[in-house]
Parts: sequence; C-alpha cells; structure tokens
Amino acid sequence: MGLFDAIRGEFIDIIEWTDDGRDTIVWRFPRHDNEIKMGARLTVRESQIAVFVNEGRVADVFAPGMYTLETRNIPVLSTLKGWKHGFDSPFKAEVYFVNTRRFSDFKWGTQNPVMVRDPEFGPVRLRAFGGYSVRVIDPPLFIGELAGTDPRFRTEEVEGYLRQMIAGRLGSALAAAARDVPVLDLAVHQHDLGQRMSQALTRDMASVGLEIPDFNVESITLPPEVEKALDKRSQMGVLGDLDQYTKFQTAGAIGDAATTPGSGMGEAMGMGMGLAAAQQMALNMNPQQPQQAPAPAQPAAVPPPLPQAQWFVGVDGQQSGPFDVNALSQQVGGGRLTRDTLVWKAGMAQWTAAGQVPELSGLFAATPPPMPPA
Repeated sequence: MGLFDAIRGEFIDIIEWTDDGRDTIVWRFPRHDNEIKMGARLTVRESQIAVFVNEGRVADVFAPGMYTLETRNIPVLSTLKGWKHGFDSPFKAEVYFVNTRRFSDFKWGTQNPVMVRDPEFGPVRLRAFGGYSVRVIDPPLFIGELAGTDPRFRTEEVEGYLRQMIAGRLGSALAAAARDVPVLDLAVHQHDLGQRMSQALTRDMASVGLEIPDFNVESITLPPEVEKALDKRSQMGVLGDLDQYTKFQTAGAIGDAATTPGSGMGEAMGMGMGLAAAQQMALNMNPQQPQQAPAPAQPAAVPPPLPQAQWFVGVDGQQSGPFDVNALSQQVGGGRLTRDTLVWKAGMAQWTAAGQVPELSGLFAATPPPMPPA
C-alpha cells in the first residue's frame, strides 16, 4: 500500500468530503505526506467550509463551491527535487473540512444543586437539565484553538469543554432568574432563561469560533422533600373543607369495616342507619319545623311568688275590686275598709263582714273596734 500511495500521490488531487457520520466537526483530507499537488480540484458542499493550510499557515478559506488550489508541489518534479529530503517535498499543504451545521445532540445538567434565595420559601436548592446546539462560526479560529491538527475532530472532544462553560454560567443565571421570579413560576420563564444562557454562552464561545444558537431548559426541579411538602400543600388546597373531607373519609372507613365479616360493625351500622332514617322521616312529616340545634343549658330558675287571693268589696250597694291582701290593708289604713264592710272571694258562699273572715282578721289587729253607744 505504501508504494501504491506514493505512485498515486503524483497525480493531481480531487479533494472533497462527504460526511459519513453525525458527530464529526473537522475532517482533514487524507493526503500522502500532506503534499497536495499544484492544480488540485477542491469541492466544498453546503454546510461545509474548507480551510486551506499551505506551508504551515492558513492560506485561504473556501465557502461552498469548486476551486483550483495553487501549491508549490508540482507532480513528479517536486518529488524528484526533494531527493535530498528523502524524495519528500518540503512544501506541505493540507485541507481541513469544517462542518458548519448545527450539532443539536448535546445535553446538559447540573451536577450539583444550585442554591438560590426565593422570596417565598427562602434558600432552596435547584437542579436543572436540558439540551443545546453548537455551530462553528469561525473555522480558522476553531481549528487554531480547539481542533488543531487532529485528522478527525468529533463532538465528544469538545463536549467536556462546553459542559464546564455551561456549569460556570448556569449558577448565576438561575440565581438571577430566581431573584426576579418566584421558584414556583420559573417553569413559565424557562424559554427566557434559555435565551439568556444562549446569548451569554455565545459571547464566551466566540473566542474559540463557536456559538450556541439554541439552549433549552427542559426542567427545573426542587429537592424531593420540598416537592413532597408542596404536594401536601396542593392536596390541602384541592380538598378545601378539611372537616367535610374528614367526615367523608370516616364514612368510607365505616363502610369498609361494615363489610368485614366478624367485625360487629354491620349490626351497629344497621342500628345507626335505622335511627337516622327515623329522624329523616320525622323531618319529612314536619317540613315547617326546621331542625334546630339544642338550646344551651340555662341556670336554675327561681320560682315566681305564689298567686294571692282576689277580694271584692261591697260599699253602699256598689261592688269594687278585685283587690289583693296588700290593697285591702291600704284601704283599712285609709278607713275605707272596716270590720263591717262586706267582702267576698271565690269559694265563699255569700258576702260576709270583713271582721268575721279569719283570713282578714289580721288586717284589723291594730285597728280599735267602734266605740259602744253612750
């Protein structure tokens, strides 16, 4: 193969590259002893840039199209002139094809949680992950800074460098986002956060000829214990009235126990259901009387005074009254009621002189009787 390559190397080259993989960023045209001959034909396809390195320096950069290269390597003659160098030409020429399409299969994630300060929860730890794409925007700079003389420079060789750059930028980006937006609302602003990261990383990568056209934040997560607490809080909000929910859960538990053989809950539940049905029937029969809560207990009431007898008084053939004993006492004091005044109350057979009624005798104890006739 060495002899065949040497003979073949004396002909004018046809230089081209068709990418047979999805992970190659830079590919160097394989030329025996890197001695591209004068008049070589270069074909550059779409999504490719060709960097022509002649005698150790970047001589030209070629966009898509067909070109003729000029070198100091003349077929056969340059080899013969290089007898003092072991028949090797000292005029080295190389062509590097740079893939300028977007490489979109890059993934990123926070290896360690990022501590941020949230106005609602205080200090919290956040994790995030997603994907991004990379594109070469300055092929000569990229070759000089990262690819070098590697004959095949793949995405895996630059992925570690990109991951470090992202990790350095992501912490400050998340902290700034959490300062302006509550943690629970970060999901709504993931697109804006991705755009910020894309712009910041593109500025950083410009020094090596790269850009980050897309940076996607797929998810921002809290620690598991915080997520569990939030789930409990959400459940409480969904349940609403916890008292009603407790009653519902209790009813369900009683129903399950009632269906368990030998638990004794079936008979007790039947009695309870019968009592509840009777109460419901009573309410249905008296719809005008709504069920009222029992009145609070009242202190023991003092019994009212006993009712007093009501008396009627007859004076000059006129009946007046009724009067209680106190009113009669006042009349005795005023001289309007005497021992001879007729009185009557319920239960008496006829009108009787007040002085002859035992119940009223006490009223006249301090009143002297009338004077006997002279």
